[in-house]
Amino acid sequence: MSTIAGTTILIIDDEVGILETIRILLKNEGFTPYTALGGKKGLEQIAALKPQLILTDVRMPDVTGIDILASVRAHDPEAVVILMTAQASLQSAIGAVNNGAFYYIQKPFKNEELVMIVRRAAEHRNLRRENKALKAEVRKKEGSVTPIGASKVWLDALHVAKSVAVTDSTVLLQGESGTGKEVIARYIHDLSPRAAKPFLSINCGALPESLLESELFGHIKGSFTGASRDKDGLFIAAGDGTFFLDEIGETTPATQVKLLRVLQQREVIPVGATEAKPVHARVLAATNRDLEEEIKRGNFRSDLYYRLNVISILLPPLRDRPEDIAILADAFLQRAAEIRGEPARTLEPDTLDALRRYSWPGNVRELENALERAAILAKGQTIPVSALPDRVTEVRSDPLVSDVTQTNPTLDTIERAYILWVLENEGGSKPRTAEVLGIDASTLYRKLSRYGLEK
Repeated sequence: MSTIAGTTILIIDDEVGILETIRILLKNEGFTPYTALGGKKGLEQIAALKPQLILTDVRMPDVTGIDILASVRAHDPEAVVILMTAQASLQSAIGAVNNGAFYYIQKPFKNEELVMIVRRAAEHRNLRRENKALKAEVRKKEGSVTPIGASKVWLDALHVAKSVAVTDSTVLLQGESGTGKEVIARYIHDLSPRAAKPFLSINCGALPESLLESELFGHIKGSFTGASRDKDGLFIAAGDGTFFLDEIGETTPATQVKLLRVLQQREVIPVGATEAKPVHARVLAATNRDLEEEIKRGNFRSDLYYRLNVISILLPPLRDRPEDIAILADAFLQRAAEIRGEPARTLEPDTLDALRRYSWPGNVRELENALERAAILAKGQTIPVSALPDRVTEVRSDPLVSDVTQTNPTLDTIERAYILWVLENEGGSKPRTAEVLGIDASTLYRKLSRYGLEK
């Protein structure tokens, strides 16, 4: 009880009766509950109170519980949010949890059931904070932990990251979703002179434009409906630390103009204000889009791109670093075992072969999720192929490969089949495929295009 006594909880619902019932219930259990009538008021209260837990209804007429979840998680990935709804389904529950909700409870619920869930959420939050504090202490004693990988393309990216960490230069991290852009951003911060200062981040694609601008630049009281107090944006809140703008390619042209001003003038003007505030934080940015192509399409400002692209680091997709799969798998399985408090499982040889053959469109994040699933489903201490998702283990057939067995196949048919065979054996890595074939990468790309094998 002592670990959760006094935990502040914000309850958000559009029914006064439900708000008051839950408030009294949780207060009697030793929590410190606050209430907000409706989603819009809830967002205001979240900004003002910074509650430790948020319990919100899903279906509300102004701002939904899903909107609140997205807003909270965008600037605080560790926030603990519990969703309530009278119309729950397994699919919606899974979707909510995948989007970061701690739990999804269906109305009507029993009082003891709600108390148990809230208590568990409070304990979970406290354990996570303790774990984060321990990791920070370990980092102080042992220094920054190098992101996992030993392939040349990965080590090349780390070398650039380490070289720029000691500077104040703006860095643009580019790569597909799941390649570890935030991992590298934190790595740069941890190796920089700003390591003891805050590291703040925001996903620019997770919020609507109006809310994003308020989060980035801040606002003054009365600048818009619901702005009940002055609020500093994240550029100011980051202080002398590092501010990471994830998925910056998702921003609108209007927001891009304001971001350009921050980078050029090193100052922000809060929404509704007339006076600027100085910005001292270092800026890192990331995108999974081809920004040069977005510039051609008129979706991204070229002047902002050149301001961001002082130092560019291209993070390779997992299919271009198949030699790292075993290292990553061991690390993920060890981490999963530590969380569950049990010995780490190991991969059977066939399982590792299957992981290396798969192309991993979701990259490192997809690999981690697949291994977490496999560790749960595996019965013994080793993980068989059958514990992997079907998409990883399914055999992909290609009609032109089978055409090789026909009588007198054409030279193009044989060449295409051989390139495809080498490509799949190398886990989809084009640089390694070119090396095996003994041709330049540019030649390989032309042949891939010719034979329709780009993807």
